[in-house]
This record gives sequence, C-alpha cells and structure tokens, in this order.
Amino acid sequence: MTGKRMEQKTDGAGLSYRDAGVDIEAGNQTVEKIREAVRSTYRPEVLGDLGGFGGLFALDKSAYEEPVLVSGTDGVGTKLKIAFMMNRHDTIGQDLVAMCVNDVLAQGAEPLFFLDYLAVGRLDPNQAAEVISGVAAACREAGCALIGGETAEMAGFYQSGEYDLAGFCVGVAERSQLLPKMESMAAGDVVLGLPSSGLHSNGFSLVRKICFERMGFGVDQHIEELGGPLGEELLIPTRIYSEIGLSLLENFSIKGLVHITGGGFQENLPRVLPEGLSIRVTPGGWVVPPIFELLQKWGGVSDEEMFRTFNMGIGLAMIVPRHEVGTIIGSLSLMGEKVYQLGQLEEGSRRVIFEGASDHD
Repeated sequence: MTGKRMEQKTDGAGLSYRDAGVDIEAGNQTVEKIREAVRSTYRPEVLGDLGGFGGLFALDKSAYEEPVLVSGTDGVGTKLKIAFMMNRHDTIGQDLVAMCVNDVLAQGAEPLFFLDYLAVGRLDPNQAAEVISGVAAACREAGCALIGGETAEMAGFYQSGEYDLAGFCVGVAERSQLLPKMESMAAGDVVLGLPSSGLHSNGFSLVRKICFERMGFGVDQHIEELGGPLGEELLIPTRIYSEIGLSLLENFSIKGLVHITGGGFQENLPRVLPEGLSIRVTPGGWVVPPIFELLQKWGGVSDEEMFRTFNMGIGLAMIVPRHEVGTIIGSLSLMGEKVYQLGQLEEGSRRVIFEGASDHD
C-alpha cells in the first residue's frame, strides 16, 4: 500500500454487536428464564447467586477426615443431532449431567456442584431455557448444585437452531474410600450390573449412520419392536446413578464402579483392574434392550463391535466380594432395582473375556 491511502467505506449508520449477530438482550432474557430453575438445585453449601464471575461452594471440611475433590467433564456428543432433528431440547441436559456425575461416582465421590457451557450460533432464549432447565432438573436428581455456566453466542459458527453443550462436575470423597480399590480385588470377585435406560450418550455417530443413512429412516419412523417412533427411543436420556450408587458405597464393600460409556465393555471394565486380573463376562445373563439388537441387525454390526461401542443395556457395573452378592441383590430388589450378574474376576492380563465367544477375547 505504499504511496496510497487506504479508503474506508461505511454504509451510513455505525454497526453494533447485534448487527454482527450477537444479541446481549437475548442473553439477559435467558438468564431470567433459567434463574428459578438454577436456584432450585442449590445445596446449603452454595454461596452467592447467578451473575458472579465464578460459582462459590463452601465445602464442609468437618464432615470428612481427609476430603479429596474429584472432577469430571464431558459433552453430549452427536446425540445432539437427534435433539435438533426432533426440535426437542428438554432431555438433552440430563445426558450432559449424567455423563459427568456418573464418572465422578465411579471414583467413589458424591457430586457436589456442576457448571455447564452452551454455545449457539444465534441465541433463542426459549430454546436455551429449555436446555438449561433440563440441566437443572438433572442436577436436582443427582443431588448436585448448578452454580454457574456460560452461554456463548458465536455468530456464524453454528447452523441456525444448533448448539453444543458441555459441562463439568466436582464431587468429594474420603481419601480412604476412593475407588477403585485395586489392592483388595481378587479372582472370584463378582461383577454386577445395573440396567441402562437405553443407548445413553455414546455411539451416536454409528447410530445415525445406520438409522438415517443405511436404513433411510426419519426420527418419526414408527418401529414396531420399539413400540413407537425411532426418535423417541434415541432421545431417551442417560440414566443418573448417583443416588443408588452412593447408597451401595455406604452399605457394602464395593471394590470398583464402572460407568459403561464410550468404548463399551472392552475399554471401560479393564480401567478398574489391577495387573494380573481380567473380567470374564457371560453374555445372555441380562436383558439387552431391543434397540441394540435392531442396530446390530440393520447395520450388520459384529458382536465385538457392539460391545466395544455401546453399553448393551448395562450402564453401571460394580465389582463386589462374592460373599456380599446375595445381600446386595436383595437390597437392590427391595429398592425396586434390577441387577444382573455379569461375570467374575479371574487371573489374567487386564482384559475382558466373553464366555463362549473367542472373537471377543
């Protein structure tokens, strides 16, 4: 540009942030719409209110001998695409909370507080309130406080009506009660499993490829085996295990908890094992929901790939001493909870072995 002056062109009126696609007033409206839902999650330890630069939580250290904070973070992933297709946003918040609090629980911790991050292209206060109200409802169920979050309006970054959703949870546990207790695990310990509510929030890239690309279904496609529209099944929210899990930790000698998420059985179960032990699983010992069988049939998916991608109907597994199996099953039955015996620990090299199926070894 030597020797020349750069000319600046204007179109009369000066530009504003709103002209660039960011509506600050819409953000203020969103805060007002979610305020009561957020407050409904508060525990006694919460300090302050919405609007601060950070969430405040006063841990009662007198309740613990040696408290350890445990944190977990996650997102919902491409299951969000199903919510967009159905224009339904009231359940997806539970997926977010569950993915985080279940991971914290697997370390033996009680979830204390949660923060979320919602990123949109253009903020719709009603849609955002629907999403965050779902987050708040799930926090109430999990017993943790929603003490803050961020709603980011990123003009031109996301397609109209779409968003991303992530969050993190902080919990607390006594240091002596942290899981897994690898030093106490031994061959003969039993692996029990609690049912999932369905697909939860993993494997949806494969789910969408099978259902919408290969089969050509829409979300409103009625599937006889499911007893309703496909989209309703796919959008069933991830189950939250904190209440039942904390009860088990308080009353029984739980040696390990496993949240069955991405990576299925093969990747998640070995994470809690010490060197020298494997888990032998007996397929057929629990009820596999129809959606998994349908996906396998529609996609021609191998058994190995199914167990490596999906939870196959088990959302939370636990490793317990054999002598407590009967009392644990009896206690869960009194609570109206189904529980399945998945297999047991044996000597091996930290892997999952499927009984009678060598291709899973």
